[in-house]
Amino acid sequence: MIPYNQTSYDRYDLERELTDFLDPIDIHRVMSAYDLAEEVHHNQKRNDGSPYFFHCARVCKILLKEINVQDPDILIAGLTHDVLEDSPTLTQEVLAYNFGEYAAFIVQILTKNLDEQKVDPDAIEKAHVELLTKSPSDCLIIKLAARLDNFRCLDFQLKRNPLVYVNKTNELYLPLADSSDNQYLQKLSEELKRERNKFLG
Repeated sequence: MIPYNQTSYDRYDLERELTDFLDPIDIHRVMSAYDLAEEVHHNQKRNDGSPYFFHCARVCKILLKEINVQDPDILIAGLTHDVLEDSPTLTQEVLAYNFGEYAAFIVQILTKNLDEQKVDPDAIEKAHVELLTKSPSDCLIIKLAARLDNFRCLDFQLKRNPLVYVNKTNELYLPLADSSDNQYLQKLSEELKRERNKFLG
């Protein structure tokens, strides 16, 4: 069996599954986002040694297959949620031109200043959480889907201090989901808690 952190979401499988509920124009938008994310993250590796793009593809898979998100803007943002952080040339305007204003807006909300984060990670994280409380719930949906994927990779040395990552998710992000009546957030919260409990024993 392939280890979870080495799995992805095959392009053919995604496109085939999108045909069940999206029109051709939106399918093209989502697949273009898949291709863009794959290109941006092409030479990147995660701390566990896996291709970075696999994470982005799995976030899309969680959104579509596990919590049944069918909104193309959310799927696009899920695939591209890290591209502004990791590309020196991409901008929110370029994303908006290619994928629409709303998907680009979500990605911008999810983008942190990595240089500032190195200097004061706690302050940046708290500011990020505060921003999420003022943003559409779609932003938090993608954030938690990404955290869920990361939880599932903790056994593969993804994080230097996995316990800190789990506790921060528990303290900062899960309360946002638990205070919402959004069905997607509720499902993600349940799954995050299940993975948390497995990790903590």
